[in-house]
Amino acid sequence: MNRRAVLVPSCPTRYIFASPSYGTIPPMRALFLVIDLALELYIWLLIAAAILSWLVAFNVVNTRNQVVAMFGDFLYRITEPALRPIRRSLPDLGGIDISPVILILIIIFLRYVIALYILPNVF
Repeated sequence: MNRRAVLVPSCPTRYIFASPSYGTIPPMRALFLVIDLALELYIWLLIAAAILSWLVAFNVVNTRNQVVAMFGDFLYRITEPALRPIRRSLPDLGGIDISPVILILIIIFLRYVIALYILPNVF
């Protein structure tokens, strides 16, 4: 009897590969898991960049500190290419920047599209 392996959601952001045969993960599913992990990591980087920008704006951390400056520069270089087109298309909201929230929602949407529509068709 040939049984199919199933990707079971264990919580909203994690997937457990449940296989009745305890075999290896098929390459396409492994690729999905790597893409899913990369998208989740990028969400955490966006959150860290937003929190660091608040801490710098309220003078909680000093950007003259070399470690803080390096961390801030890294987060800026990683997140800015994805945030820039969203900021250009949004209207001016004064001092409020909601582009990280919009990008996080887009990433979550992509993760669900991959998990619900692409992954079930890959065996």
